[in-house]
Amino acid sequence: MNKEQFWKLIEKARERVPDAREGSDIAGHASALLARCSAQEITAAQQTLWDLMADSYQNPLWAAAYVVNGGCSDDGFDYFRGWLVAQGRTTFERVLADPDTVAELPGVLTAAAEGIDLDCEDILSIAWNAHEKATGQELPVDAFTIRYPCLDPAWDFDFDDREEMARRLPALTALYSY
Repeated sequence: MNKEQFWKLIEKARERVPDAREGSDIAGHASALLARCSAQEITAAQQTLWDLMADSYQNPLWAAAYVVNGGCSDDGFDYFRGWLVAQGRTTFERVLADPDTVAELPGVLTAAAEGIDLDCEDILSIAWNAHEKATGQELPVDAFTIRYPCLDPAWDFDFDDREEMARRLPALTALYSY
């Protein structure tokens, strides 16, 4: 399963969810759809997901997740990127190009006002769940490669420095107080 096919899977899952902001529901539908595929396709979907996670392993996006969720650990950044994947290809690519555009996404104003974190751990396990459902076995861990690029050293600054964050992410810092 290549990236194009993976994104089509996510879009089909999003179409089945009444509120497409609900990442867990999208993950459940994506996993169910993926379980109809061969074990090889499921494994390829896992690799594609991890490739997207590697593509999105960027300091500016981590800073956006930090602002949105009032802090962001390593795991929290994974879950934020899981939420971003659940939003679909167009949103994913737009936010990677400019993380400050998270402030413009539907539902983010509500999330900001209500203090709701933007995360979706469940999207990270869609292939695991699909493989187990389809084969009765766990996804083989040696069947895919997890690689993360180095973070940009130019972003080595104090995330708690509100002035620096406001300079780098003006729309998000205007929307969120942290």
